[in-house]
Amino acid sequence: MTYVLRAASVDDLDALYDLSKLTGGGFTNLPADRDTLGSRLERSDASFEREGESPSDDLYIFMLEEVGTGAIRGTCQVFGKVGTEQPFYSYRLSTITQKSTELDRIFRNQLLSLCTDLEGASEVGGLFLHPAARAGGLGLLLARSRYLFIKQHRPRFGDKILAELRGVIDEGGHSHFWDAIGGRFFGMSFPEADGFNAIHGTQFIADLFPKTPIYVNLLPEPARAVIGQPHPSGRAAMRMLEKEGLTFEHYVDIFDGGPTMVGQTDNVTSIRESDWYVVGNPLEDHGEQMLVACGRLKSFRCCHARGAFEGEELRLDTDAMAALDVEPGDRVLAVSRR
Repeated sequence: MTYVLRAASVDDLDALYDLSKLTGGGFTNLPADRDTLGSRLERSDASFEREGESPSDDLYIFMLEEVGTGAIRGTCQVFGKVGTEQPFYSYRLSTITQKSTELDRIFRNQLLSLCTDLEGASEVGGLFLHPAARAGGLGLLLARSRYLFIKQHRPRFGDKILAELRGVIDEGGHSHFWDAIGGRFFGMSFPEADGFNAIHGTQFIADLFPKTPIYVNLLPEPARAVIGQPHPSGRAAMRMLEKEGLTFEHYVDIFDGGPTMVGQTDNVTSIRESDWYVVGNPLEDHGEQMLVACGRLKSFRCCHARGAFEGEELRLDTDAMAALDVEPGDRVLAVSRR
């Protein structure tokens, strides 16, 4: 069975909404709100159609489609530049060391400081795979295809890239981290605040969040324990990000305390190791497992493929060529599947 990742359109609203209802909450980039998703698909359409090659407040949404049936099995997103229209807030986790001569002891305390350090970076996010399709490397296809899109349109993206991982929430959708900090200032439960942010943005954070650093030791133990920890369902995503060269640089989400992974765009493994090739005649024998992409902006497509090099050409299996809608002589971007 062949799957292809393609640009989303406003016609994908029903499928995107169906996926959003399966996330289980705490998924800011994919809220289960039909009107919000519709607005985001319109913003995505405008981003794909935008002229110019500089970073901007773009949102690119992609859909994972089963070739032949047209069934949608997943989605992912890329943000061109965060913090352009509204501040992009994070908590920075730092350490302050103090010494008491009288006690002859050194004390090291961790602090959480509200910051906008990551403004101007590009972001990969919004990745969700249908529970019935979590096999066969489709999560890897969703994740890595975003980097091939970035490489194909490199001037549209910043020199730094980030990914926010969902933090730890309980079965009822509540966050110990939020309850210990944000909940004390907003009078909202975590689901209420996260949903409000997903729909209305972050200005209310600037209006009401405490600006002074917060001593971690003053937080309840359940809140301290989840700082910088991904939701159990996001551990595999964190490992994939680490393989791509992104690291946890002590920035955490202000709502649930989940880790923000950061890396230099040009050093991301899939970006650094991918290259351009001319498509040769269809491959008849077994070949290397690869990710292959083609097309610009709205025409972008990416899929798994079997490939073999013949001189300066890359021969691909017929299913992949059909999914990508390419023929001999066309140009594609490819990287080893690993």
